[in-house]
Amino acid sequence: MPLLAASLVFASAVLPARATSSEEDNRALIARSFDAWREGTGGPYDLLADDVVWTITGNSLAAKTYPSREAFLGEVIRPFNARMKTRLVPTMRHLYAQGNTVIAFFDAKGETRDGQTYANTYAWFLEMKDGRIARAHAFFDSIAFDAFWRRVKPEAE
Repeated sequence: MPLLAASLVFASAVLPARATSSEEDNRALIARSFDAWREGTGGPYDLLADDVVWTITGNSLAAKTYPSREAFLGEVIRPFNARMKTRLVPTMRHLYAQGNTVIAFFDAKGETRDGQTYANTYAWFLEMKDGRIARAHAFFDSIAFDAFWRRVKPEAE
């Protein structure tokens, strides 16, 4: 085997394949989406792939795996927003990136329709593919979430 061919075989076996988006690109994309969410001009849900698989981990009333963007938005996000008087506003604690995964560790709060404050701390593990969120695992205080979900009735659409 010629030296060049042997070198290419070795390099392809040992060196990792270059990702379509770098860790920093993914991290920056999620950071911008959280900035937009905080400013009220967009948010991370704009980055959901149509076939995203979003899992809410734990035992909250919303805990399960949602098999699509529409399932997640329809069963969780829209009913959540319909319970809010003001929009939920995030405050980023830290954003981590490794490979195609971005971890967003943040707090969020807003005023509910019954005049109380909803506040929670979240950790989202977001797997990125081609600039979209392809898979997510969300962790949060299920006691605070469930109390809010049961107490506040959604505004009729």
